[in-house]
Amino acid sequence: MEKKIFNKFLKERGQRVTKERAVILQKTFSYHGHFDPESLYLRIRETGLKASRASVYRTLNLLCECGLIERVTKTERGTLYEHTFGHGHHDHMLCIGCGSIIEFYSEDLERLQDNLCRKQDFKGVTHTLEIRGYCKRCQKNKK
Repeated sequence: MEKKIFNKFLKERGQRVTKERAVILQKTFSYHGHFDPESLYLRIRETGLKASRASVYRTLNLLCECGLIERVTKTERGTLYEHTFGHGHHDHMLCIGCGSIIEFYSEDLERLQDNLCRKQDFKGVTHTLEIRGYCKRCQKNKK
């Protein structure tokens, strides 16, 4: 299904559906979690398929634009992504000690955001919430 959506998106923009883009899409959706562009590039190269680093970065931007993946966070190692198509909305807690990412969903937060938008006569379409701090393990290690 994601292939159909991406191909339609590209055609509507007058862009070509290339083998490189198809490979990048396929490998992106082989991840079950967060990934960075360099890991994706190396995974593609390990399988003997061809895609340049530049194509990986450009295609990730296109996949974000068409709503199939999202940028999760920027770290000192670069931007992390995840594929979100077919998955429910969630937010993230990022440990600044070890870099672990905890996904969570809060109905209370969602309701609060909806109420804030309504009070400001604002139509929210999407949002990203990232809480930075220390996970349980890193808190123990700091003592």
